[in-house]
Amino acid sequence: MTTQIGVSFDGSLDEDSIWTWCSRVIATFSCSGEKEVNLAVEDAKAAFKIWRQKSGLERGRILLEAARIIRERTDEIATVESINNGKSILEARLDIDTSWQCLEYYAGLAGSMAGEHIQLPGGSFGYTRREPLGVCVGIGAWNYPFQIASWKSAPALACGNAMVFKPSPFTPVTALLLAEIYTEAGAPPGLFNVVQGGGATGQLLCQHRDVAKVSFTGSVPTGTKIMEAAAKGIKPVTLELGGKSPLIIFADCNLENAVKGALMANFLTQGEVCCNGTRVFVQKEILDKFTEQVVQQTQRIKIGDPLLEGTRMGPLINRPHLERVLGFVKGAKEQGAKVLCGGDPYVPEDPKLKDGYFMRPCVLGNCRDDMTCVKEEIFGPVMSILSFDTEAEVLERANNTAFGLAAGVFTRDLQRAHRVVAELQAGVCFINNYNVSPVELPFGGYKKSGSQPVGIVTAQNRGASREGFGRENGRVTIEHYSQLKTVCVEMGDVESAF
Repeated sequence: MTTQIGVSFDGSLDEDSIWTWCSRVIATFSCSGEKEVNLAVEDAKAAFKIWRQKSGLERGRILLEAARIIRERTDEIATVESINNGKSILEARLDIDTSWQCLEYYAGLAGSMAGEHIQLPGGSFGYTRREPLGVCVGIGAWNYPFQIASWKSAPALACGNAMVFKPSPFTPVTALLLAEIYTEAGAPPGLFNVVQGGGATGQLLCQHRDVAKVSFTGSVPTGTKIMEAAAKGIKPVTLELGGKSPLIIFADCNLENAVKGALMANFLTQGEVCCNGTRVFVQKEILDKFTEQVVQQTQRIKIGDPLLEGTRMGPLINRPHLERVLGFVKGAKEQGAKVLCGGDPYVPEDPKLKDGYFMRPCVLGNCRDDMTCVKEEIFGPVMSILSFDTEAEVLERANNTAFGLAAGVFTRDLQRAHRVVAELQAGVCFINNYNVSPVELPFGGYKKSGSQPVGIVTAQNRGASREGFGRENGRVTIEHYSQLKTVCVEMGDVESAF
């Protein structure tokens, strides 16, 4: 079996219900306990012994076949993703496209894993080997369930590892489809195993003695717990955490593109995106014009059934989260922000959707840096607009945050664009666009968004790097899912001091 799901363990864990976004139960499952986690890791260990012996080209062929299957099943997978997550079917299809592209990309890199040959004195030499880590754990979030499972598994498998994956308990379904697809593509049974559950299951995975690495996407508090658990076993971790990213709009921008960029930076997946540019800094000369156009476009966003082609915003993930986001809007008003549009619950005309977790996308004006809505991650469709005068001023304010995942700048002045992104303390920066994630480019953050200021010297950068907790996507991720072995070969006699 490539999945370990729905298995109770001695009745000590209750069944959890999988709720869809319109308040209906669509399935139930039992959390995986110690027994199931051990089984999943053992299966993955067995598969790893087979998989690590394959050449990179052999692994690449299986990844390519999996990518082909995903591409052919795009509509089916996207529909399941939309039902369980609430994002529009348009966005879900784009997520699935990014997923198979990720598998294709790492299939191409699988055969390129190599070390170096170093000539030493007297005909001796040394060489390095890049080897897999073993059984890796992936822990996913509920905003991009299938995509995150693909982004974590593709580089792990390309490097010769096995993976045990735990999806969010809010969106546990589509990871199972990925497990089926890997098996159908020819991967050894157990190479990509799925376990279900919440924090207790994640803790068991992080502390398991046979797990070599943990990769997590989610909140900062949970990431902190995972790092603590992994530290007990000296396990490397990749952490992709939260954000409160700045989007800087200069007066000389292409205003139409800047407005579209701000919408993309705030309202994809109902605003439930970690890298969203929710602090929108607008230069005073164009503040009124920009705000007017953003509000007009936001009010035109079609809210409703995410499975309908015309829908551009579906419901939030669940009722507690909806109430949390609405609470932020209420707090913003109390602190002096002005609600320019939205920010209230929405009830679609379709009676089948009356219990759905919908809200109108919100634009807040008259915001200040000290407001809670500006400082804390809301993770919902709420845009905060702030004004600024000078480049130096906005840079200082943009960097004044514990987060550092993403940032964006809109300007026609390319010198200023490159100067500004060089100063922004963020792992992913956009110039004249926002929230595009080509799989060829690394994705990850600085500071509490998932990195640390400890330099790591790699073969590629030969210098100080801030990707201490790893990256998703791009060539550099190969280094985070493999380890380097040095071999020293003596071709002469041993010169002994004894």
